[in-house]
Amino acid sequence: MNIIGKNIRQLRQKNGWSQGEVAKRLQISIPAFSKIETGITDINISRLDQIADLFEVSTLDIISEEGNVQRSYDPAEVTILKGKLASQEEEIIKLQKKVIDFYEEIRKNS
Repeated sequence: MNIIGKNIRQLRQKNGWSQGEVAKRLQISIPAFSKIETGITDINISRLDQIADLFEVSTLDIISEEGNVQRSYDPAEVTILKGKLASQEEEIIKLQKKVIDFYEEIRKNS
């Protein structure tokens, strides 16, 4: 069993759900879910997202070995990152305006 399958099985058991219940919620067959849980079948990103949503965890929680998920919720760091994001968004808006102005200038001169 791979780490992803192991984590999915632990989440399923933690919720007290059978493989059949999870398969039904994911709209797949029980054998298909069993193959995911045992690691026989590799899952794609969209299925991984669907499973994470079902168990209300992050995809990182599913793919990481226990104890290896590093989370940083330092408020000061979050504030700094929000500021950087806002600055980049402002720059994108300025660039979009320049593209629109340039397009209008080309259209006017054509």
